Amino acid sequence: MGSLAAADEPLPPLGYPPARRDGDIVDDYHGVLVPDPYRWMEDLESEEVKEFVRAQAAVSDAVLATCDHRGRLRGQLTALLDHPRHRAPFKRAGSYFYFHNPGLLPHAALYVQHGLGGDPDVLLDPSALSDDATVSLSMVGVSDDAEHLAYGTSASGSDWVTIRVMRVRDRRLLPDTLSWVKFSRVAWTRDGEGFFYSRFPTPKDDDGASDSGIRTDVNLNHEVYYHLLGTEQSDDVLCWKDPEHPKYIYTPEVTEDGKYVLLSVAETSEPVNKLYYCDLSSLPHGLPGLNRTHEMLPFVKLVDEFEAYYGVIANDGTRFTILTNKDAQRYKLSRVDVDDPQSWFDVLPEDDKAVLESACAVHGDKLLVNYLSDVKYVLQMRSLGTGELLHDIPIDIGSVNGISGRRADSEVFVEFASFLTPGIVYRCDLSSGAPEMSIYREISVPGFDRTEFEAKQVFYPSKDGTKIPMFVVSRKGIDLDGSHPALLFGYGGFGMSVTPQFSAARVVLMRNLGFVACIANIRGGGEYGEGWHKAGSLANKQNCFDDFVAAGEFLVSAGYTIPSRLCVEGGSNGGLLVAACINQRPDLFGCALAHVGVMDMLRFHKFTIGRAWTCDFGCSEKEEEFQWLIKYSPLHNVRRPWEKCAAGDHHRHQYPPTMLLTADHDDRVVPSHTLKFLATMQHVLCRSVEQSPQTNPIVARIDRKSGHGCGRSTQKIIDEAADRYAFAAKMMGVSWID
Repeated sequence: MGSLAAADEPLPPLGYPPARRDGDIVDDYHGVLVPDPYRWMEDLESEEVKEFVRAQAAVSDAVLATCDHRGRLRGQLTALLDHPRHRAPFKRAGSYFYFHNPGLLPHAALYVQHGLGGDPDVLLDPSALSDDATVSLSMVGVSDDAEHLAYGTSASGSDWVTIRVMRVRDRRLLPDTLSWVKFSRVAWTRDGEGFFYSRFPTPKDDDGASDSGIRTDVNLNHEVYYHLLGTEQSDDVLCWKDPEHPKYIYTPEVTEDGKYVLLSVAETSEPVNKLYYCDLSSLPHGLPGLNRTHEMLPFVKLVDEFEAYYGVIANDGTRFTILTNKDAQRYKLSRVDVDDPQSWFDVLPEDDKAVLESACAVHGDKLLVNYLSDVKYVLQMRSLGTGELLHDIPIDIGSVNGISGRRADSEVFVEFASFLTPGIVYRCDLSSGAPEMSIYREISVPGFDRTEFEAKQVFYPSKDGTKIPMFVVSRKGIDLDGSHPALLFGYGGFGMSVTPQFSAARVVLMRNLGFVACIANIRGGGEYGEGWHKAGSLANKQNCFDDFVAAGEFLVSAGYTIPSRLCVEGGSNGGLLVAACINQRPDLFGCALAHVGVMDMLRFHKFTIGRAWTCDFGCSEKEEEFQWLIKYSPLHNVRRPWEKCAAGDHHRHQYPPTMLLTADHDDRVVPSHTLKFLATMQHVLCRSVEQSPQTNPIVARIDRKSGHGCGRSTQKIIDEAADRYAFAAKMMGVSWID
């Protein structure tokens, strides 16, 4: 196996552009004065910000031009992604709908086939919705009679969605167009006449461009509407709003029997919600009749406190089966008769160790339940009535990414993937009693031989002694001699679990650059339930950073790598993780890639949906919580590492080469987080110091016409991966292996 020497083309002079520092902006947080010299960067439409972005792009372009693995990475990624990919189908009235990308199309298309063996047809191809592939499909909902498709599109990765409707049989687009939709789903009524959805009020300065994605104002006053097919949005029925609680977010859902519309009410990203229901059969004049009376739906408040999570799995008349973490950190199934709201009892109690991730009611009276045990999935068939175990369903170590089935059908589809399994869609036939699993579709990647690689799980101690699980994926049989470049990924927030997934980019890194790929399941995630989540949030947030640092130390001490060849990566809350860790331990890492990170922990709640994250972070407007935040906020903790070290030892003490990634249309974590952190790092470490020891580059990759990560085209995914990993390889001196 031949290898090419690591690129030795020198870096260009790092002439970081000047950024105006406004010394007049100083905020008083509970008696602590905190300057914010780059506040002007929060006005993303100003010419000054646009010029700063252009100047930073010139710096990063010059650096990337010296990274000679970039073209090879792009070529290998393109080759590996050029294979057919399928998602699990969902069934409506005998027709099957599923997403499929035959290879390198910008976006997967939605297909329909009539019957399991029918010929598939393209129903909707989002790649054709724009010339530059920046319009993507963000939600779909097919009516129960399979007559109509309601679909939401988003421009440039924005969270704002526009819903349109298509007639399935002839692909005819109806005139229905719904704007200012965000954080919604499409919930069809059983009769197929219309659907519920959620939206925000039209802004006072509405220019008709909800797709622009560059609004950063706080999202308030969510509302629920019912849209009757063939009518104007202005005629939609207002079903629910609550002006006294402008921060509430509403998610409507219709039960499978069509009898009830459910309303989940949330205020933050925490797994707690209120749960309301309305009996649609009790409306004297039906849903359209509400427009005549100007009344909202008469929702009954089954749970009216933010005390736990409640998700309805199924109902038999008035008896509702509900997935909940009420007095159950690892979740359980409970049942209540809504005619007797005090009648709660447990159907499937909390497990001693495994987390109940999901439950799906299928084939009448059965439940397909999905547990997470030590970050590995376990599937079981149980009785819906009693919770009794009927059958264990064997699957490999990996992730169940979707379960698609209904009580009316005798089949269910299970979507599976792992580090070394690109993807399998299983069909589970329930008609004969015992579930029969067969491979319905399997994704095959030409040029990928799974027998060359291995994935294993290790457990390492964190700073406080807590055992943290981590997956390590590499070529088989590597020597633990510290010679390997390593990529360490983490998230650690909002109860989100990071489970085994296939990644073409990871395969290229392992195969062509000799990387060891590591995924640390740090606290703050949901891998062991709500206790694990809460151990890494609010006053305990530092545990996340300690866990991640301990992962890096373990990889070094176990002989996988050395600090100069250890690259850390994370996105969103994981971008915050990476930034906080390079602030706290710049000596431990050889490169840092921080995507769309929350970097200003004192002001995140002032933009778009940032207020919903106070459940995990706290809020600077409260004195105790300000004291947590100021200690780790990346923007406020950039220090010169060389000022702590012995004289003459300066050259070794600097920040690792750092690439901050954001996008101009990210209206989830607005780009000003990254821009302010970038300017602060460049000022503190470089521009304010003569002959600064900080010679490692600090650059930003600012994508255009992209958002927080959803809806990116295949080409954008390839280009960004090639850029960031070529940067990491260049900075860590990694050679290419043919």
